[in-house]
Amino acid sequence: MAISKGNNKGNENNWISFSDIMTGLMVIFMFIAISYIIEVQNKQKERDVIFEEFKATKEQLYSELENTFKDDFKEWQVELDKDLSIKFTNPEVLFESGQTNIRPYFSTILDDFLPRYFDILLQVKYTDKIAEIRIEGHTDTVPAYQYDRDSYIGNVILSQLRSAQVLKYFRDMEYYQNLNNKTEQKLQFWLTANGLSYGRTLDDNKELTVVSGKPANNKFSRRVEFRIITTSESLVDKVIKELSK
Repeated sequence: MAISKGNNKGNENNWISFSDIMTGLMVIFMFIAISYIIEVQNKQKERDVIFEEFKATKEQLYSELENTFKDDFKEWQVELDKDLSIKFTNPEVLFESGQTNIRPYFSTILDDFLPRYFDILLQVKYTDKIAEIRIEGHTDTVPAYQYDRDSYIGNVILSQLRSAQVLKYFRDMEYYQNLNNKTEQKLQFWLTANGLSYGRTLDDNKELTVVSGKPANNKFSRRVEFRIITTSESLVDKVIKELSK
């Protein structure tokens, strides 16, 4: 009987030890779960702040641009979109088909537009809000064989030359020449000239043909766009990529 009691007591001690281990593991898992929940909540708060900042910045920039250029854009036949792109689509303003020279009327518009445009963007409140300012060249669907036997690549080169011409025109302006070194460095960091060929042609309603499915209007497709990319926009892209994993 003594031996039997001893065995029972040993079994009881073993069971208690096992119970203690399970309890300890449950506590550990509970802390891990709580930590994970807190981390998820913090990340969600960060994402909410990013999206709110993204929205507020774009709305403020859009409002300032619209208020500054509302009447001029009507006269110049320029369109300001909610994505902060400014489209110069007037065929009488831009480039002849296959050409890269800026027409006199377009240069007159740029003389008026560019200083006021950059006066807005160079305000202190936007210093850390802007990641990039793109000057985009877009062509019609006419092959540019003088640049490459591949019609698309030929138009990539042609559209790149056009956007570079606009950037060069800006750098040659008195407004740009009078900028201080710090501001010039900022603009050199912000500004890019992009040639997009006929990948984003417009239809008769000036909508992207890839969206509308309608035929391209070559006159409207041959255009220059100024597009602002905000710092929040790049963060939003990062969040979206994280969520898609």
